[in-house]
Amino acid sequence: MPAPNLLAVFAHPDDESLSAGGVLARHAAAGARTGVVTATWAEGTPRAAELAEALRILGAGEPRMLGYADARVPHSAPGCPRFCDAPLDDAVRRLVAHIREFRPDIMVTHDGYGGLPGHEDHVHTHRVTVLAAHAAGLERLYPDAGAPWQPRALYLATHPESAVPGLWDVIGARKTVYSVPDEQVTATVDVTPWLERKIAAVLAHRSEAERGALPGLIAGLPPGERERLLGTEWYIRHTPVPVAARVPVVGVETELTA
Repeated sequence: MPAPNLLAVFAHPDDESLSAGGVLARHAAAGARTGVVTATWAEGTPRAAELAEALRILGAGEPRMLGYADARVPHSAPGCPRFCDAPLDDAVRRLVAHIREFRPDIMVTHDGYGGLPGHEDHVHTHRVTVLAAHAAGLERLYPDAGAPWQPRALYLATHPESAVPGLWDVIGARKTVYSVPDEQVTATVDVTPWLERKIAAVLAHRSEAERGALPGLIAGLPPGERERLLGTEWYIRHTPVPVAARVPVVGVETELTA
């Protein structure tokens, strides 16, 4: 069965590599079309250039940027509103246009907590993406944003509670860590065959590494600890189609499917 085309939507440059870099590389290597929409930062900024390099490594095409400002970095998109402050309808419409143009089989984004750190931009990206994944298939919504297209599934990148102690061993305890009960995880994906690409993509975000954010911590880890931190990706499947059309998922998936 061919790998489904995949469109990922994340809040900031580097989120795509940290949260779903393995799955993106895996699908691209299998011949699927893959792409990434980034909610914050603008074209022409240093982090946009780093994002382009990371996506090249992952085989995910050119950056697709909504162009809003990071909630904590106003200069990330000069003259543009913060993503969290922008009208919700505007953000959903912009993302719907990308979905209808790309026509993905599946999508990936942050979980409802916004991942481990719970950053407000992550949470809002989850909110906007869930709405857009539904709206993209409704022909009377946003008719100027392209022909309707309904993704078959939306996967939420997450961390099960059982994985948190191991992550703390590698990166140290954080002030706030959001995780979900293990039984909520529907896909556990071993991405170690694509780990080299994933790490290279993470390290392409050089400004984040230089300021001591997570890419910088990863740069200093030995190979075994990098694999322990990044070698598995976890997802919760959300299916934005009518109940009658859903195909039940039995057990925990080991890959993302349409």
